[in-house]
Amino acid sequence: MTFDPLIPQLITLTQKVGEMIMSHYKQSLIIQTKADQTPLTIADQKSHDLIVQALSKLTPDTPILSEESEKIDFSTRSKWQEYWLVDPLDGTRDFIQQTGEFCICIAYIKDHQPIFGFIYAPLSQIAYFTNDQLQAFKLQENQTTLLQASAKKNPLEVVIGRHSFDNQLLQSHLEKFGEVNISHLGSALKFCKIAEGAFDYYPRFGPCSEWDTAAGSCILKAAGGCVVGEDNQPLRYNTTDSLISPPFFASGKT
Repeated sequence: MTFDPLIPQLITLTQKVGEMIMSHYKQSLIIQTKADQTPLTIADQKSHDLIVQALSKLTPDTPILSEESEKIDFSTRSKWQEYWLVDPLDGTRDFIQQTGEFCICIAYIKDHQPIFGFIYAPLSQIAYFTNDQLQAFKLQENQTTLLQASAKKNPLEVVIGRHSFDNQLLQSHLEKFGEVNISHLGSALKFCKIAEGAFDYYPRFGPCSEWDTAAGSCILKAAGGCVVGEDNQPLRYNTTDSLISPPFFASGKT
């Protein structure tokens, strides 16, 4: 699979989906609660439908796993060597709370690792993506910029989610670093901002799923950073029945 020919089509697709998402932003929404107690809106569902339909046409022989897919048993998934992994609206809570910090995440997984990542932020209309040369880019107002994660700053610039700071494991972990500057940002945009050099470090101990991390970790790695688990190894995908990601640590240049 080569991805460079798909990038223009994914840009067009996510811009279209982003316009749909923004048409529901700051509107009166019916909010459902899924079995895992996470919220679901019509924007999540419509985004899922549009992305799955488009990817099915672009790569008809490749399976697709989306956050809003019907449950696909591991007995089926375990046979997949390659597949698309999609979060059609990452940061639904931020979408509902109108922080603007939400995005579309599309990753391609091969042999349990993401080999392509694409993230689009509908509010800012910025796209982040990798290419076949394992480079990472930011596209804003028709200007494409190569992304390079920066060396760690002093004090360390830490970014965490808006709903994370009461996590005791996170607080204990951050105490090891002494003085740090902490910023809050929703969704997988945290990976992108580290890839841009705006932040240094994103530790995550709270619940998170594989579609939340795949695209962002691929983009950050291509920009010179890394995302590892507590074993200091890259995260692996689709290895068990559970799609919950383990605790992880995303860093800029080490």
